This record gives sequence, structure tokens and C-alpha cells, in this order.
Amino acid sequence: MKVAGEARSAAVVINTGSRRGATASHQAVQRMREAGVPVTAVHHIRSGAELPGTLDRVVADGHDLLVVGGGDGTVSYAAGLVAGTDVVLGILPLGTANDLARTLEIPGNLAQACAAVAHGKVVDIDLGRANGRPFLNVASVGLSVRVTEALSPGLKRRLGPLAYGIATLRSYARHEPFAALLEFPGGDHEPMQLENLLQVAVGNGRHYGGGNTVSPTAGIDDHTLDIYAILAAPLREHVKIARLLRDGSFVRHERVYHVTSRHVRLVTEPPMSVNLDGEIAVVTPTDFTIERNAVHVVVPQASTSAMFDGVRAPGGPLA
Repeated sequence: MKVAGEARSAAVVINTGSRRGATASHQAVQRMREAGVPVTAVHHIRSGAELPGTLDRVVADGHDLLVVGGGDGTVSYAAGLVAGTDVVLGILPLGTANDLARTLEIPGNLAQACAAVAHGKVVDIDLGRANGRPFLNVASVGLSVRVTEALSPGLKRRLGPLAYGIATLRSYARHEPFAALLEFPGGDHEPMQLENLLQVAVGNGRHYGGGNTVSPTAGIDDHTLDIYAILAAPLREHVKIARLLRDGSFVRHERVYHVTSRHVRLVTEPPMSVNLDGEIAVVTPTDFTIERNAVHVVVPQASTSAMFDGVRAPGGPLA
């Protein structure tokens, strides 16, 4: 399939618990049908708990286009389910941050996003795995986990992306520095034992946290993971780093370690929770790997975020 119009059957799954899911769901389906998307099944879910069973049924029904509306966590789960198959993923960014849509240059406007599904092109993108669990944007340990815990649904609905800034300020005051060991099973880097850390992150995509950039060179189609570790420091230093988050140039700051790899193992003592695209999903020790060109996804015709080369990693994830 090169465009969505070639699909035989499309299923639409919308998380009405996402920030804009409830208000946009019926309009989205109508717009896609009017644009020629062959929608034959529509499922509305109210929470992430309903997502696994619903998506399992949809994939088993044999649709070749799956359109998912919701936030980054919802889309990441769906991507993990269809990874390695010929099912094409369409995305309606209905969450708070919508960082994957930003990476793929999918419009936040609902009508334009539906048009992108109907008339866009199919590309293939990489998928990150953390102990087997999928992520598309960033996996992280440290401050970001506290931020996720502080991000209540009500706060996200009221403030949108600004909620991330409020939650970060609340979490920063309670953060306790930690130590971590980074190991590289592929042998491309020596192990890194780091102390007094604010955060460790592993990026597959380009954007995270409501528009921040993983690094100036990060991309979701580059077949590598961007790994960075930020050292704890006085508040004034973190303010300087925060000013550089939008374009990713913070990775050049003297208190930031940054490397790229296809496989990294993160060990902390004691074990710590890991945030995967806004969902706290696994704990350390964690193996992070990348699956090359794992997911076929529809993007706008003008998007330069990825291309279709059809070459997947033989035998599963690259390591």
C-alpha cells in the first residue's frame, strides 16, 4: 500500500479518554469517510485499559489500515502491535503532547489530520523496545517519571501542553539524584557509570515532552537510539539546560552526556520505574533496542520525517 486510498478495509480506534478524543471522535470518522477512507469498523474506548483487547480484535479482523486517535501512549501501543506486519497505521493526534505527530509532521488540526490519513503517503519508521515493550518517542528514568505521575488528566485537559511545565516545576523540588550504569552490548561504547543524575533518556523519535527535541540529529528513521544523561546541578544550571531543550542543543552542555547506539542496557540500584511515551511501564534493569523500519505509517505527502525503503531488521530488533 502506497496511499490510504489503496486500503481494502480500515478500522478506527479512538481513545475518548484522551484530551480531545471525546469531542473529536464522531467528526473524525465522518471526515475520513467523506475523504474516501474505507472505514468498516469503529471502536471507541474510554481508557488505556480497554486498548489491548480492542486492538487485538481489530488486527485479528484483517484490516489493512488501522487509524488510531489518542495520545502518544495509545499510538505507541498500537505501533507495537502492528510492528513487523503489513498493516498500515494512521494517526489522529488527540492527546496532550502529540509528539509523534510533531515528529512525523502530522497536523494537529483534526480536519487536516484526517486529510493526511486519506491522501498521505506510507513510510516506515523505527520502533524502540524497552524490555520488549514498545515506544516511539522517548523512554526515560528520573525526573520525567515524577512529572508523569504529577500529570493528572484534569491538569492536561485544562492546560494542554502547558501542563508539562507545571508538573515539571512541582516534581523538580522533590527529585532525588540517582546513579546509573549504561552498558552497550554491541561493544560500540565503553560502559558508563554515572552518579548524581537528574535524568537518563533513550530516544527513538525526534520530539518528546510537548515539543522538546531529543538532539539536533535525532530522527525516527535513522535506525539508532539517542541516549542522554543529565547530571544534577544547581537550579540556575538546569534553567540554562531547559532553554536549550526545544532545539536539542542541550546535549552539548557540559553537564549532559550524549551517545548514540542500537542497544543500551540501563541498570540502577535500587530498580527504578521507566517512562515510555508518557506511560510508566517497566522498571530497571532495562534493555533498550531498536527495530528498523518496523511500522508502516501514513504521513502527509509533504512530510520529510521518514521514507519508505521496506528494509526491516532480519530476525527482529537490531542490536
